[in-house]
Amino acid sequence: MDDSDEYDCIVCGSCVVDVLVRPLPLHDSIVAGQLYHVEPLQLETGGVVSNSGATFARLGMKVAGFSFIGNDEFGSYIRTRYESLGIDTVGLTVHPVEATSTTAVLIDSQGERTFAHCVGAPRELDIKWFEKNLDLFLRGRSAVIGYFSLMPKLEANLPQVLEMLQEVNCLTVLETAGTGGTLEELSPSLPVVDVYIPSFQEASNQTKQTNAREIIKVYRDQGAKGVVGVKLGAEGAMVSPSPEEFVEIEAVKPPGAVLDTTGAGDAFLAGYVAGMLKGLTPADSGRLAAAAGACCVTGLGASQGLRNYAETASLAGLTSVSATSADQLSDSAAPNTVEFTLMSSGVRTNE
Repeated sequence: MDDSDEYDCIVCGSCVVDVLVRPLPLHDSIVAGQLYHVEPLQLETGGVVSNSGATFARLGMKVAGFSFIGNDEFGSYIRTRYESLGIDTVGLTVHPVEATSTTAVLIDSQGERTFAHCVGAPRELDIKWFEKNLDLFLRGRSAVIGYFSLMPKLEANLPQVLEMLQEVNCLTVLETAGTGGTLEELSPSLPVVDVYIPSFQEASNQTKQTNAREIIKVYRDQGAKGVVGVKLGAEGAMVSPSPEEFVEIEAVKPPGAVLDTTGAGDAFLAGYVAGMLKGLTPADSGRLAAAAGACCVTGLGASQGLRNYAETASLAGLTSVSATSADQLSDSAAPNTVEFTLMSSGVRTNE
């Protein structure tokens, strides 16, 4: 891609190399000095830039990453891997001091996972870096920023960053991780976020509510004007495109065995935003999102299980695929096509 390219989405923030360790007995105590026999360790990219970015690319969207990486072998791996995933690296910058962000992803035999994470270079993102690179966002239709609660130099000015992106006509999207932070920390940003759909655990921690509608009401009371919702794991998701409007999204059965739930929430978010950008209704965008999350869990890491738009839309039960999407998604780099039957019930699409 050259400097004249326009992007459907620019994904900003956490940009990680994941070291996958599988299987480990996560529900038992990990004992010091014990030898655990595992499968060969595997490197994958992780973090929202990688996870949502790969999903956007597989769904036929033009996507760029925006983050810092280190001057190290992990940083080089990210660039190489992004090229194969279809994520433009135009917005990746080598930080002069910080190391590339890394995570040890500990996975049990059922695909559940625990993380040991070094935030690394992405924590250096701040409002000045967004201002310096505003020309990139002038070429973007949307911008995803994540993860909220893990961006110490950005969060104090996050409302101003989001407002700045809206002023250049970027749809603003916020993703969370960890505990999700506090409502007090989040509230100033809610009025300038166009899409915010955290996990149930993150949303419950923020709002102190356990009912999806009540969670959404808290966000509305804090000034949220755009699409807000909550991912509900095995129960799917609920999204509210506008005040007093609630859309229930059923979970989608994965088109294969569940191997790893890493990144499924980021895939869900990218699927929803991709649906919006393609002009789908909120309900259809939600079904596309659930299907993207369901595909994600069928591969190790956050990108191996992803399918193209035609396959993902079929799994979601969407009956039509635009000609543009079909043309975009007949790419030779796609994984081998698999046939599957649409199922009406499902399992977890995110954590």
